[in-house]
Amino acid sequence: MTVTDRVRLRGSTAVVADPPRRDRPEAAVPWDTARRIAAQAVRPLPPSGLPLPQAAGCRLAEPLRALVDLPRDDVSAMDGYAVAGPAPWRVVGRVLAGGARHDGALPPGTAVEIATGAPVPEGADSVLPYEGAAVRRDLTTIEVSGESPPGRHIRRRGEECTEGTAVLAAGAPVTPVVLGLAAGLGHDTLRVRPRPLVTVLVTGDEVVGSGLPAEGRVRDAVGPFLPGLVGWAGGTTGEPRWVPDGEAALTAALAAHGGFEHVTAVCGASSKGRADHLRPVLARLGADILVDGVAVRPGHPQLLARLPGGRLVVGLPGNPYAALSAALTLLVPAVRGLLGLPEARGERTSLAVPVPAHPSDTRLVAVRRSARGAIPVGHDRPGSLWGAALADGLAVVPPRWEGGQVELLALPH
Repeated sequence: MTVTDRVRLRGSTAVVADPPRRDRPEAAVPWDTARRIAAQAVRPLPPSGLPLPQAAGCRLAEPLRALVDLPRDDVSAMDGYAVAGPAPWRVVGRVLAGGARHDGALPPGTAVEIATGAPVPEGADSVLPYEGAAVRRDLTTIEVSGESPPGRHIRRRGEECTEGTAVLAAGAPVTPVVLGLAAGLGHDTLRVRPRPLVTVLVTGDEVVGSGLPAEGRVRDAVGPFLPGLVGWAGGTTGEPRWVPDGEAALTAALAAHGGFEHVTAVCGASSKGRADHLRPVLARLGADILVDGVAVRPGHPQLLARLPGGRLVVGLPGNPYAALSAALTLLVPAVRGLLGLPEARGERTSLAVPVPAHPSDTRLVAVRRSARGAIPVGHDRPGSLWGAALADGLAVVPPRWEGGQVELLALPH
């Protein structure tokens, strides 16, 4: 395909379909099939009960139910006076939140001073806020009057939810707000699915982790984005580890684990060049290869394997955009599967401009939404994350696509 076959958009170049390459395995798995295999290659992690602070960031393994009525009692919604019967009302006591309840029923024509959240005495019809009360004092009595319709400013027991009500479904993320909700419903612990642990190995003698790369070197751009991508999917990682080229080093890195990680992502070494050692290392370790190459652009030299004992290995290309494509294809569905979540499907959208399809591979095209449909942003060669950084999502353009809506694959933001 020549330069004249490219599409110019807003000063950038949207790269169209690449010509077929001879180095792609003939048995490359279709992109959608590869995504499904990754999602089904794992079983959901068993639930565990964790204290509220430790449950943050996990997902509920069962519905979150109220352990008490909310509110627990009939309580005041305002600071003021709980009143009974018609005005005026003689003040006969005070009730504070957390303090003792008023003793006995409140007779008509009387009131108690009350704080927000304090239990309303039996017999009270409403709560008259301070700002709406006219107060008359003498040496022995306090009398209040004002407009206070029956039921006003009283939160009735169970009006938010009753004991046993499911307020959130299984699978909901445990956010800071959910922690507060759970505490208010009486929970000290939550049954959650623990966050899958992903180990990230960055391979290559040419890769440097900081500073400006010297001649012949390249700055690692995959290790910095993978932890955030894994966290967005619901998992967690430690610091990415650098592994030098060579079968021995990669074998040692894959074998040296404490038995806690669920997935290992290997960045680089997934192609079939002289420095790409992942396949022979996996063979030596007795791994079962589930996906060996995917019919997708960019990112076709990716793989998925299962080591003895069940740990998954996801092989990602070394080029950053290709690695992002592969991570969304294999790594994210596996993490979601460990959480018991269904395979994620993006929204459907139309493309505002023609996008040439590849004859045999799915294309993942960086796009931005617009009123006219999704617009390619360009800058989406395999070695650059520029386009992905500009994009709202990746348009999934099937092989031989001739128009119509496409899936918009979400990107973490």
